[in-house]
Amino acid sequence: MATVTISVAKADLSRLIERAAAGEEIVILRGKTPVARLTAIASKRGKRRFGAYRGEFEVPDSFFDPLPKAELDAFEGKGSGASGRSRRKR
Repeated sequence: MATVTISVAKADLSRLIERAAAGEEIVILRGKTPVARLTAIASKRGKRRFGAYRGEFEVPDSFFDPLPKAELDAFEGKGSGASGRSRRKR
C-alpha cells in the first residue's frame, strides 16, 4: 500500500490511477492523516455468452402472430386500454 500527499496526488493523478487499475491500493494523506483511498473498481461482470439459454425454453410460433386490434390499440395508448379505465394523473 502506497501513501501520497494530496499535492503529489494532484500532480500525478494519471499515474496513480494507472497503478490503482493495476491492483495497487494508494492512500492519500492530508499532512500525516489518511483521508482517501484510491483503488480499482471491480468489473461488474463478464460479457454475456450468446446462446447461453439455448434449449432452456422455446418461443412458440404464435409469438410472432400480429396482436389483436384491441391489444395493439391499448399498447399504443389508443382507446380505453385493456382494463377499461384511463390512466390516473398524479
